[in-house]
Amino acid sequence: MTHCFYGWKNSKIITASNPAYALKIKHPADLYDALSKIWCEESCASRMRHLWTPENMTLGQCSITAFLAQDIFGGRVFGVETLEGDCHCFNSVDGVNFDLTSEQFNYDLNYKNDWEQFREDHFRNNEKKLRYEFLKNELLKSLA
Repeated sequence: MTHCFYGWKNSKIITASNPAYALKIKHPADLYDALSKIWCEESCASRMRHLWTPENMTLGQCSITAFLAQDIFGGRVFGVETLEGDCHCFNSVDGVNFDLTSEQFNYDLNYKNDWEQFREDHFRNNEKKLRYEFLKNELLKSLA
């Protein structure tokens, strides 16, 4: 599979730290490959579902994907402001930034590690927490 997500070249040095995933998900590109079969309208943010398509499969998936990647690779989740004024989440592990859902944008984002994101804040939104659990469960089923 061709990878075009932000940081994909450098992400090859990042390895899974969670043994529950490490046999099949070794690098972020492996996670991208697995999620590309799972991301769907149901996992998309509800406010964007009407825009979601298989061709733009990463639309509305950023925070739940970033926190799932954090579960697997460790590191921290950061936010960057989009041109639309929204917060877009990405990962940073040992100083290496990657964004599995960057392909949803037709412009470059300014990835700086200055706006840390926390799942406790994001998951106060029950809809988002349910989407994260859905994505995680579907991933675990696909790896079984």
